[in-house]
Amino acid sequence: MKSTAVLVNGHQSVIDNGRNHAVVTDLPTSKNGADTGATALELSLKSFSGCISTIYSVMARKMRIQIDSLKVEMEGSNGDDTIDSVSYEVKVSSPEEQNKLEKCLERTKKNCPVGVLFEKAGVEVNGKLTKV
Repeated sequence: MKSTAVLVNGHQSVIDNGRNHAVVTDLPTSKNGADTGATALELSLKSFSGCISTIYSVMARKMRIQIDSLKVEMEGSNGDDTIDSVSYEVKVSSPEEQNKLEKCLERTKKNCPVGVLFEKAGVEVNGKLTKV
């Protein structure tokens, strides 16, 4: 795994993983940026929600759970330019029983590497599952 960030204009950076997948980060105009991309801190929260979505899908496949749709809504509260706590809701449409979907979320929490990083950093993480 690798990452290279190149500052291109003002506070804007283009970050590439070496496999031709790039993202742009910037600061909002309130912090003298041009607001051309998410901040790095916002990107970390986006990574966490994407990780839950991906790992839930992986765990569901292993558990033979049919998923018709899946959405992860996440919010982080920050203080002093860091994230103190995160809450999220996994909204899943599936013919499976609620308890089986909950078990899948528990396995997801244990296997989501970004979530593990957040918890090791001391961020309070609270999540719930809603069957839609």
